[in-house]
Amino acid sequence: MYGPLMIDVAGTELTAEDRDVLSCEQVGGVILFARNVETPEQVRRLCDEIHQQQPDIIIGVDQEGGRVARLRKGFTPLPAMGKLGDLFDSDPCGALSLAYDCGYLMAAEVMAVGIDISFAPVLDINGVSQVIGDRSFHARTEAIVALSSQFMRGMKAAGMATTGKHFPGHGSIAPDSHVADVIDHRSFEQIKAVDLQPFIQCQPWLDALMPAHVIFSQVDDKPAGFSKVWLQDIAREQLGFNGVLFSDDLSMKAAHVAGDVSARVTAALEAGCDMALVCNDREAALQAIQTAAQLPKPNQTRLEAMRSQLSTWQGSLEATCAQFDYWAVAKQNITQAFFNESLVAAQATDPTDYKR
Repeated sequence: MYGPLMIDVAGTELTAEDRDVLSCEQVGGVILFARNVETPEQVRRLCDEIHQQQPDIIIGVDQEGGRVARLRKGFTPLPAMGKLGDLFDSDPCGALSLAYDCGYLMAAEVMAVGIDISFAPVLDINGVSQVIGDRSFHARTEAIVALSSQFMRGMKAAGMATTGKHFPGHGSIAPDSHVADVIDHRSFEQIKAVDLQPFIQCQPWLDALMPAHVIFSQVDDKPAGFSKVWLQDIAREQLGFNGVLFSDDLSMKAAHVAGDVSARVTAALEAGCDMALVCNDREAALQAIQTAAQLPKPNQTRLEAMRSQLSTWQGSLEATCAQFDYWAVAKQNITQAFFNESLVAAQATDPTDYKR
């Protein structure tokens, strides 16, 4: 039975309090952050511990590439998706091939260490957003759709479900919703013509969506993740999306418009989210568990589809990934294309540990 909450854990191994929290039936998922990661072997031990506490649980991570990558030491580096977009302008065929390789490589290594999903890909346009930037594939819809579709083909070939974010688009509004309230004053027609298009055109590849903590004031007075208009009327009814709806982290500044954590969890789930994320605040997570106990259980079939068939651990990341037929080829292609010594040295480490 999947509960409606995804929470975090304290460190690189479970504490007694972590185990108590994971035993609550309202907890259906765990998200890992950089503080939970030392080596591939350690991450697999942690994930195995989590599964021992609750076998039916979804473990997630943000492993987009570039500056948003929680799994670093011992893992193959991935370029920011904007690097694929840059290549697409001069060599579209090469960029599309490498997008597939990135999706496959990411998914294989994430699943090898016991994690079900990476919250990827980012389908926002590369516009004026302070928090999106080169996390986006491109500024143009056709490039985003082409590259992200290939990336998702790679993910699915490796065996991982996909999550498009941040519905209906965070790229055209400048403030960072982690630290500020974000309001977009454009009309629905303007949003649909630009930011929403990657989500519409990529829908056949999408297993889940993560809505943005952005208020689109001409559509609804609530952020998209708290909005029945966006989640039920538009995503479910107009677009016919039947996959999972994950909230973005309800601890983010822009989510506080809904009130305390109980109000935020209630608002997200009642608006139509299947699972609400409460991260980096254990007291809030405990309060969220109490709140969720009074709310209906989420759609079990949808959430079950996000689980991966995890490979048997073979003692190392390399040996475990060798069970994926295309992993070695994808790794070689990505490393040769993007990661000479100077580029690896220059690769920025994400200075925050936000839920993106």
